[in-house]
Amino acid sequence: MWLSVAGTAAGSARPPADQLKTKIGIADQKPGVFDDERLGNLGVGYARHSVPWDALRFPEQVADLDAWVRGAQRIGAEPMITFSRSRDLPRRHKPPGSNEFLIQFRRFRARYPSIRTYSSWNEANHCGTGTCRKPYLVASYFDAIRRNCPGCKVVAADLLDQPNLAGWARAFRRATHVEPRYWALHGYIDANRFQTVHTRALLGAVKGEIWLTEIGGIVARRNRSQIKLPAGKAHAARATRFIFDRLGRVSPRITRIYLYHWSSSTPFDSWDSALIGADGKRRPALAVLERVLRQSRARSSGVGRRPRTGR
Repeated sequence: MWLSVAGTAAGSARPPADQLKTKIGIADQKPGVFDDERLGNLGVGYARHSVPWDALRFPEQVADLDAWVRGAQRIGAEPMITFSRSRDLPRRHKPPGSNEFLIQFRRFRARYPSIRTYSSWNEANHCGTGTCRKPYLVASYFDAIRRNCPGCKVVAADLLDQPNLAGWARAFRRATHVEPRYWALHGYIDANRFQTVHTRALLGAVKGEIWLTEIGGIVARRNRSQIKLPAGKAHAARATRFIFDRLGRVSPRITRIYLYHWSSSTPFDSWDSALIGADGKRRPALAVLERVLRQSRARSSGVGRRPRTGR
């Protein structure tokens, strides 16, 4: 994960729980993540995976991806795929050309015909991916997906909450042939500084729905980032409450929230916003998610609704 500088804090009284109508998912890359029965028992309906654009060229990546897709389907979670930079070192910082991307997407679509939700590029406004100055290139990926996946939900791009966010999104809109219906945001700055600044900036720059496809409370960061953010298990629980009780309610156009991520791999991960520690123990943020899911299920079943009265 990469983070940038944020602005002012936001605070107000917490709205009633039944106002949150966003769909809830988990974002996690690990192929075995769905083997944890605790995740399956949560009843999370959505799962997201960031996949190298050329993953099908490498048998070990195909095996991991097959396992992830099978796991998501096993627990009844709708899979979302976001394409990202190659893991192949010579290509890691060089995004594909339009035709290269198209060829690989057609292969991907043929292998996984049941997947119907895509995003064109992961953290597209981050210069480390090679696309921060090329919104027109990412727009060509978006156009390739929507033309070759009729009826699919196609997200314009996954964006970071950094200063170039709104300008990049506007440039993308000028470059594409249609107005995107969906946008995605990785709102770590807003969530962990308890603010809504960048989320509101994207809402003002684009039309359509916004999905928070990677977001979570930070437990630990060891990625040498110059951006200072609070961290710790207690902080992560507070940030998770803020995500659902404030950030997800900024606008009715925010329609999905994917927490990143389910479990940490080692005690020394460079990024850790997991709900389950490397020791296998649950963290306080998981209780927050469970509370939100219980409220969502109660609302769906009509529990707690006031009876209608006649006049």
